[in-house]
Amino acid sequence: MCGIVGYVGRKQALPILMSGLKRLEYRGYDSAGIALLTENSLMVVKSAGKIAMLESMIGDFNQRCEHGIAHTRWATHGEPTQLNAHPHADAAEEIALVHNGIIENFRALREFLVQRGFTIKTETATEILVHLIRFHYRGDLTESVRLALTQVEGTYGVAVVSSLHPGTIVAARMGSPLVIGHGDGEKFVASDVSAMLEHTNRVVYLEDSEIATVTADDYKITTIQNVQISPSVEEVSWTLDEIEKGGYDHFMLKEIHEQPTTLRNAARGRLNYEEGIPRLDGLNLQYDELRNIKRIIITACGTSWHAGMIGEYMVEELARLPVEVEYASELRYRTPIFEDRTVLFAISQSGETTDTMAAMREARKHGTTVLGIVNVVGSTMARETDGGVFIHAGPEIGVASTKAFTSQVMVLALIATTLGRMRRLSVQQGQEMIQSIEKIPAQVEQALKVEDAVKKIAAKYYKANNFLYLGRGINFPVALEGALKLKEISYIHAEGYPAAEMKHGPIALIDENMPVVVIAMKDPVYDKVMSNIAEVRARNGQVIAVATEGDTEIAKHVNHVIYIPETNRLLTPLLSIIPLQLLAYHIAVLRGCHVDQPRNLAKSVTVE
Repeated sequence: MCGIVGYVGRKQALPILMSGLKRLEYRGYDSAGIALLTENSLMVVKSAGKIAMLESMIGDFNQRCEHGIAHTRWATHGEPTQLNAHPHADAAEEIALVHNGIIENFRALREFLVQRGFTIKTETATEILVHLIRFHYRGDLTESVRLALTQVEGTYGVAVVSSLHPGTIVAARMGSPLVIGHGDGEKFVASDVSAMLEHTNRVVYLEDSEIATVTADDYKITTIQNVQISPSVEEVSWTLDEIEKGGYDHFMLKEIHEQPTTLRNAARGRLNYEEGIPRLDGLNLQYDELRNIKRIIITACGTSWHAGMIGEYMVEELARLPVEVEYASELRYRTPIFEDRTVLFAISQSGETTDTMAAMREARKHGTTVLGIVNVVGSTMARETDGGVFIHAGPEIGVASTKAFTSQVMVLALIATTLGRMRRLSVQQGQEMIQSIEKIPAQVEQALKVEDAVKKIAAKYYKANNFLYLGRGINFPVALEGALKLKEISYIHAEGYPAAEMKHGPIALIDENMPVVVIAMKDPVYDKVMSNIAEVRARNGQVIAVATEGDTEIAKHVNHVIYIPETNRLLTPLLSIIPLQLLAYHIAVLRGCHVDQPRNLAKSVTVE
C-alpha cells in the first residue's frame, strides 16, 4: 500500500516520477502528490483521486528540474483529501517528505511540537514527521532526519528533500520497504522496484533502521544509531515486459492466463522423479531435521492464508504431521505455544506484509525455526527467515492475487510431498505425486479454456447482490478464495462456507436470487456434496458447479457446470480455482469496476 518514488540525476525529473507513480498504481491508493526542486525552491503539488487528476493540476510544467519525490497515498490517519495527501512540507516550505507506514506515537509528538510553536494543518501522522525534522534541523538534512526518527514509534518508509540541499534525497525505513536504484549518473528511491525498472535493474534494499543519503553519483547508508553500512548491490531478474499488460485488458486477466507458466516456474528444477522427493534446498534443513519435525504452524493473511489452509490438508494427509493455520494478525497478539521441534511457515507474496512479519518475528523470539514461502527476492521476509522456498511467480500487479496464490499452493504441494517422503510415503508414492504435479501446468492450460462458458455465466449473474461459495475438504479453502476474489474486485457480498455447514445458517439466505457456486469434484465426498446441492435446489437457489471432466450426471442437478481436468485429489485446488478467478474477473468487468485497483485495497499491506 502507498507508493514512493524519488529521482536525482541529470534528466528531467517530472516524467520519471510520474511514470514511476503509474507503475505503483497497482499497490492501491486514494491520493497522489509530487515535490520538485526548481532552481533551489520547492514546489509541491498534490491531489485527491487518481494520478490523472494530479497530472491535470501540474499542467504544462516546463521548468528544468532534476530532483524530486512523489507519492501515492492509501489513507490511514486522515481522509483522502488534497490537504492530507503527500508530500507534506514544513511551514517554510523548505523541507518536503513522503511516508509509507503508521507513526503510532503521533499524538504525543503532535503535543510536543504544538508546545514548541508548530502549527499542525492536517489530520495525518506524516505532517508531524516533517515538522519534527524541521525542529531538529541544524544545517545537516540527514542528521535532522536521523534525530527525528529516534523519537518515532511505528513503521515508516520515508523520502525527504529540501531546497536547502538540492541534489540530495534522504531515505529511511522501518518495517516499510525502500529500494535504492543505481543508474548512470542518476539514482532512484522507491518502495517497489517496478517504479525504477524502466531505468535500472541494479538495486540496494534498505534494511530496518537504515538511513540513506542519496545523490546522483553516490549514496551513503548508516543506521539510525549512526553506524556506517556497506550494502551489496543486487540485480533484479524481472523484466519490463513482465510488468506490462501484454495486450490484455487488465493485469488480473494477464496474470490468470500466466498461471501455466508460473506453475512451471514454481516446480522447475525441483522435481526429483528418481527418488520421489522434491529438491527444496532453500529450506536449509537436512532430511533428519525434516523427519524430526513434530508440529507445523502456517501463518499468513488473506489469499495467502487460504493457500496455507490447502497446505494444511496436504501436509496432514501426506506426512501425518499436525498443522495449524493461523491468521498472522491474530497470532502476533495471542500467546501461542511454540513447542520444541515446531516449524513455522510464513507465507506472503510481497514478503513485506506487516502482520506476517510480526508473527514470524514472535516465533523466532521463542527459538522456533521460521521458513518463508515468498515471491519477492530481496524482500524483508526472504532475508529474515531461516530458509524457505521462492514461488517464482514474477511480478504480480493486480491487487487481487491469482498467480501468486496458485504458485504458493504448488510450493506447498512440493513441501508436503517432501515431508511425506521423509515420514511415510514410499518411493513409488512420491513418484506418483511428482508425476501429478508435473502435469498440472498443462491441465491449467486446459482449465483456462472454460473462459467463454464462464463469461456467459457472468453475464447472467453479474447483477446479483450476494453469492455463496461451497466446498468440502481440500476445496473448502478454494470456496473461501473464490468468494474473496468476487468481493475484492466486484464489490458483491460473497461468502465461502464448508458445504455441510450451509444448513447451520447460510441456508436461510438461499432463494431464487442467490447464485451458489459449488465445487463438486469426483472424490470421496462427492455424494455428500451432491446432497448439499439438492438442499440448495430445493430452495430455488441457482447452482453453478465446478466439476470433474466427464461427470455428466451432475449436469442434471445444477443450473450450470464448468468442467476442469481430473487430477490427484490433493491438487484439485490448482484447477478448481481457475474458473472462480475468471468468474470474479468477468463479473467485475460487467459491473464496470476497476479490476486491477479495487477500492480501499492495497497490494502490499504494510500497516496493521
